[in-house]
Amino acid sequence: MKKWWSKHWKVLMLLFFLALGSIILVSHNQSMYRRPIGKVIAVKVIHRQKQKDEFNNIDYQYKQRLTLRVMNGKHQGKLVYANNDYSQSGGMDQRYQIGQQAFLTQLSSSNGHLTANVSGLKRDTTLVALLWIVVILVTMLFGRSGGLAFTSVILNVVFFVIAVKINVQTQANYLLLIFAVVSVLMALASLTFVYGWSKQTLATLIASLLGVGLSMLIFVVVSKITGEKGIYYESMQYVTQNYRMLYLAEVMIGVLGAVMDETSDILATMFEVKRINHNPQWRTLYDAGRSVGQSVMGPLANILLMIFLFSTLTNAVLLLRNGNSWCYTFNMCMSLGVAQSLVSGIGIVITVPVISYLAAFILARR
Repeated sequence: MKKWWSKHWKVLMLLFFLALGSIILVSHNQSMYRRPIGKVIAVKVIHRQKQKDEFNNIDYQYKQRLTLRVMNGKHQGKLVYANNDYSQSGGMDQRYQIGQQAFLTQLSSSNGHLTANVSGLKRDTTLVALLWIVVILVTMLFGRSGGLAFTSVILNVVFFVIAVKINVQTQANYLLLIFAVVSVLMALASLTFVYGWSKQTLATLIASLLGVGLSMLIFVVVSKITGEKGIYYESMQYVTQNYRMLYLAEVMIGVLGAVMDETSDILATMFEVKRINHNPQWRTLYDAGRSVGQSVMGPLANILLMIFLFSTLTNAVLLLRNGNSWCYTFNMCMSLGVAQSLVSGIGIVITVPVISYLAAFILARR
């Protein structure tokens, strides 16, 4: 540990001071915003009311009287007063506390006092702090490889944002093509930053794309045969374009993440076997890949199910608490997530023998 610290302390201290500087800068960047921002300096609850609906759901409604100091714009430094209604459940509103910064709207003068409405918290300082915590932890635990992996994450986010922007500008005429290209770029960026450009990277990329292609093909064929019964696209809220194509793009990217994770583990093991034994038998390589696939298949499928299913927990509880049946709640909240996790599970299962066979055939050759 002492040797590791003596080697990396300069980098860690640099990251620490960069993080501290950026957090201080973001917490004082109100002048960079066009919208007025106020800092809460006093809070008083002026009303409290108990509410009960027909399903015996109990909540409490509060009214706050806020005093804020304007931190930017032409009213900078002045006090402004605002009322804020919030509920104890906090589902659709926000409780404000002293020291928080909030965006202000409808600033006006009344009886010599400035009044306004609050429209949400300023959260950029929290996001920047969390981002730097991730960067420092990844650097401390994994060094250069962790930094490269984090860089690939940022690059994937950029690819995703560009894809969404192109999709909006082209009116979704090439939706699947756009996200198919983005899926290839995401996989290529992730693997290249992790493994470098090598035969293992190329093999993992081809194997991942093959697994995604087979999974999507099975999903499309099954959907065609069954007439998509049980798939309730109407539960996709606020979709203003072809919901089926958008859902297919969503499934494709989800399957890519699952298959690429599994494929990386399988091929890393098989390449290691090849490195140790320069002339391995085909059966030895195949068994090694299949064994790794069987080990990660169950946990990976369960993780995906938890992610897709429990991301709908809040909406499911809301529907159930308001008198809806389990069947209706499942159809409207969980059916798409379960279908997506099942397609990912198909990709995970079918990838194991296919990739193990192909990689063993290639690596076993002299």
